[in-house]
Amino acid sequence: MDRRDMIKRAGAAVAGLSIFGVDAIANDGFATRNEGKDEKSVSGRKKVMIIGAHPDDPETMFGGTMMLFRAAGCDVVSVYMTKGEAGIPGKTHDEAAKIREQEARNACEIMDVRPIFMTQIDGSSEINKERYAEMKEVIAAEKPDIVFTHWPIDSHADHRVCASLVYDAWRRLGYTFDLYYGEAMTGLQSQCFHPSHYLDITEFSQKKREATFCHVSQKPEEWYDEWHLEMEKFRGKEHGCKNAEAFVLLSRGRNDID
Repeated sequence: MDRRDMIKRAGAAVAGLSIFGVDAIANDGFATRNEGKDEKSVSGRKKVMIIGAHPDDPETMFGGTMMLFRAAGCDVVSVYMTKGEAGIPGKTHDEAAKIREQEARNACEIMDVRPIFMTQIDGSSEINKERYAEMKEVIAAEKPDIVFTHWPIDSHADHRVCASLVYDAWRRLGYTFDLYYGEAMTGLQSQCFHPSHYLDITEFSQKKREATFCHVSQKPEEWYDEWHLEMEKFRGKEHGCKNAEAFVLLSRGRNDID
């Protein structure tokens, strides 16, 4: 087998791992492939929730994915667990929250998705009875078909909190939506992340960048290319395309006891 044949076969192998089984989502529709479930067409996938810990997490982790779903005609909601209160040196929490909320709204406008802001505080996020209830209520109100959130093994405490609260809501709501984890600056933040599914976001890579650069206060010009663009390219090589976002699908185990 020569190099060209090897690349072709590798690309064909990973294509089967795509969340929807196709690369041209916007043109061909899509189907989610899960254990024990039949494929489901676009008409059955109406609501997608992206849940991130801070403003810019949904954009950097799932920006291309959000726009692919929107292109397919789905309602997409970008949820921010905090407003990034601790994210601007020299600003009070209230001042930073006001700035970063507006930056997130600007990004959502570019991606044509709807923002929701929760009430946790950046750098001081909590896991307790009240916070479990809040996350469950936010998700239950939207009735999503698919939820994307942080991979739970992460160096950032807020990311871990977000992942745990979403996981708990998934269980308490009776596994009524498909749950996918995504990566945040893998190697620096997300650890031990090994994707099960991919999406080709090449078409929306530049627009994802524009949405991320709405977060002016975070100086994305200093880190976006080094971390997020490189991740896109790396996952693209794994998936046999130019740019990709990667995920881990969480399936309910046979012995899962509530």
